[in-house]
Amino acid sequence: MTKQTYLALVFLFSYAIGAAQNTPPMSVLDSKNLIFRGVAELGFVGVLAHNIQFSNSGTRIDYVTDGGQDVLFPVSRLSLELEIKQKHTLTFLYQPLRLESTALLSRDLIIDELTFPAGTSVDFLYNFPFFRLSYMKELAPKKDKFDFAFGLSLQIRNATISFESTDGTLFRSNRDIGPVPILKFRTRYSYNSLTYTEIEADGFYAPVSYLNGSDNEVIGAILDASLRQGLKVSPEVGTFLNLRYLGGGAVGTSDDDPGPGDGYVRNWLNFLTVTAGFSYEFN
Repeated sequence: MTKQTYLALVFLFSYAIGAAQNTPPMSVLDSKNLIFRGVAELGFVGVLAHNIQFSNSGTRIDYVTDGGQDVLFPVSRLSLELEIKQKHTLTFLYQPLRLESTALLSRDLIIDELTFPAGTSVDFLYNFPFFRLSYMKELAPKKDKFDFAFGLSLQIRNATISFESTDGTLFRSNRDIGPVPILKFRTRYSYNSLTYTEIEADGFYAPVSYLNGSDNEVIGAILDASLRQGLKVSPEVGTFLNLRYLGGGAVGTSDDDPGPGDGYVRNWLNFLTVTAGFSYEFN
């Protein structure tokens, strides 16, 4: 673990630990002060734009026109939340994101110094699931209808990106695991005891080299922003419709890429997801 990642983890949890400083420990753990919440979403993702390039000599690939990402893909999202005294929230999120497609190439594609000729049938895999741990502090605790929380997230990306001709003769793959600290906020307006509108966003734009301790400059960005319309079915159960923009990527050269290729990667995506979901909470 790099020094920067360690500092991000310390900063993420410092406020959560501090939530109990002015309250006796046993009263913080009292079930009256704790709310557990599970949230699940299911829907589809559409690709607005998605481009990638491996090696400086490589082709700038348009996944929509070159890679068959011109259709909708299934998407799901799972999270667990712990709310403490209605002021502090810890969240663990798992977001699978797997896009598989097959396309007949209309032009040559060069990927890490390997040429996939025009007319080749290619299987494209873009598997980019992530895990995200977040802390938020409520900044408007005395407002009955309006909530606003701000905090920090630590995201772990776990990417596998591959290109393989359907006859198995041509293959390139790129894998990457890494931490990403992110700023986070969430705001909700409750019209009444049954309906609400919620806006949530996680995002950052920064040199990734500083975050992971690399000597080479890599610029990275992410924005995960959603608009949610919710309905409380009962005190414990809620349902909602969610519109989400997921975008970001990175550009630069990695110094720990074993090759083939020179380690240069340019990867930018713009996705739109539509999901329906439900939540269940208890204390």
